[in-house]
Amino acid sequence: MPSAESHFLDLAAPGVRGLTPYQPGKPVAELERELGIRNAIKLASNENPYGPSPHALAAAQAALQHIARYPEGSGYQLVERLAALHGVAPGCITLGNGSNDVLDMVARVFLTPQHEAVFSQYAFAVYPISVQAVGAVARVAPAHDGSRGPAYGHDLHAMAAQVGAQTRVVFIANPNNPTGTWLPAAELEGFVAQLPAHVMVVIDEAYFEYVADAHYPDSSRWLERYPNLIVTRTFSKAYGLAGLRVGYALSHPQVAGLLNRVRQPFNVNLVAQAAALAALDDRQHLAKCVRHNQAGMQQLVAGFERLQLSCIESAGNFVAVDVGRPGPEVYQALLKEGVIVRPVANYGMPQHLRITIGKPEENERFLQSLQRVLA
Repeated sequence: MPSAESHFLDLAAPGVRGLTPYQPGKPVAELERELGIRNAIKLASNENPYGPSPHALAAAQAALQHIARYPEGSGYQLVERLAALHGVAPGCITLGNGSNDVLDMVARVFLTPQHEAVFSQYAFAVYPISVQAVGAVARVAPAHDGSRGPAYGHDLHAMAAQVGAQTRVVFIANPNNPTGTWLPAAELEGFVAQLPAHVMVVIDEAYFEYVADAHYPDSSRWLERYPNLIVTRTFSKAYGLAGLRVGYALSHPQVAGLLNRVRQPFNVNLVAQAAALAALDDRQHLAKCVRHNQAGMQQLVAGFERLQLSCIESAGNFVAVDVGRPGPEVYQALLKEGVIVRPVANYGMPQHLRITIGKPEENERFLQSLQRVLA
């Protein structure tokens, strides 16, 4: 008689049986509990170390008075505000429990075991998870090797070569996580323009607010030209609301209507909606966080140069560094120093660690710990 465990495995959907769950960054409390240490720091999950706007905190606090009630299911006020921000109709907005939620909706709406999705090597781990969960086929295009484009960056020619009759979704993170590489406007729009009408292209702009380069696009401005375009954004990064889980998608109204068919009721809670609304109004806090991130990036890159380590040029709030030896070993050694970073061997980058930009004192502590570990 088969064991209960093997019996349940047989009952699971084929795509789920071999699925490896997404592994989040290690929490500070967990590390301190395991090693019996205090004052650990976490530079692992691309969180904003400066937190949310004080106005967002106040709005969240006020909303707590009403948590006995369900939130407005449509998220009316937040949807209206986002529509005004982007200059689109409210019917173009789909709210998500973080942008990961919206990415998963896209897979459930447009992918089946008879269809394919295309994404790049080193792309965000949620794409293959969502594709496999629905039983679709993943086509992974090799990234640039540095000869024709930035090393580790998306090679759009290679991605286009993977698109076929059964392709229904193309995922592009711009900037990409965990590499921090990004695509300029002309190159990316040219790719979107030549895709067949039966292919939905998802441009994941989770780190949009951190990018300052004039050639970096706001692809939400392309929606009228490309009905098969879906753009995703989040409040988890620059807005500092990772713990509340608020994200959204912008798309053609008919596409948004399909996504909303599978969206879970009340997927963005009452407190999250209130905080997101207030966060959008505090542009000064957002600008301050972006300035601090730029300074922190310079601090880390200079530190890597002193240590004679190479890193991937990043446009996000993180940077991937080649530590010259197995990354997981260095990661474990840093944990004993009370410093949590992110190993990315699961992305096919065995010698890299991804470091979130922290406050100046956190960045310095990490660099000093890294120097001791490598010595």
